[in-house]
Amino acid sequence: MRAISSMATRHLLAELREAAVDAGFPATEIESMGGVDAEQLVASGEQIDLVFLSEGALRRLADARHVDAATVTPLVLSQVAIAMASGSPGPAGRPDGTAFADAAGVQAALRAAGRIGYSTGPSGTALVRMIEEWGLTEELGERLVQARPGIPVAASLATGDVDLGFQQLSELAGHPGVRILGVLPGDCAIDTVFAGAVAIASDDPTHAEELLSFLASDAVVPLKTAHGFRAL
Repeated sequence: MRAISSMATRHLLAELREAAVDAGFPATEIESMGGVDAEQLVASGEQIDLVFLSEGALRRLADARHVDAATVTPLVLSQVAIAMASGSPGPAGRPDGTAFADAAGVQAALRAAGRIGYSTGPSGTALVRMIEEWGLTEELGERLVQARPGIPVAASLATGDVDLGFQQLSELAGHPGVRILGVLPGDCAIDTVFAGAVAIASDDPTHAEELLSFLASDAVVPLKTAHGFRAL
């Protein structure tokens, strides 16, 4: 079988694939790319069996009859975190780099930062919208730098292309050269549900749905939490 996913879940899905093989399922080829590109590829009608994207993207694809709406299955909750390059001083006069207590702390960090990296896809869109609601869009201006599709914000942090980065915790965790400051606090949290669905173009929808059920089972919860996700 062939599957497609956004970059945010690629590491998790690689381990889930191996767990599925150990459980007796056939090996699945999983191609990961930027979420926008993945959604467009599925919409093009290309032969794909399983699709792993944000729940919102899958609902759009279901409405357009590119995935089977009845099979859309929430898998994990992803939280957006803030990070800097390793060795950089903490933002906004906080050298200890502890997590932010509230939105005011995040706003202060944004104002003090040089270049600010954010991702493509739903989390990046939500961050830009929140910055607009705070009235900071004009002030931050060109300091806001959107990562190219398929390029994690963590890579831009590690190379010094941006000074402060916002991306899903699962994408930042374990990346060399990156220091995670914490997830966004409750009053400005950005959470994304990632889900799976069987594509209408699937050659084997029955087995694809069986595999999806396994990936939503309690058997793989430890793998999800180990990658910085919350199992659903």
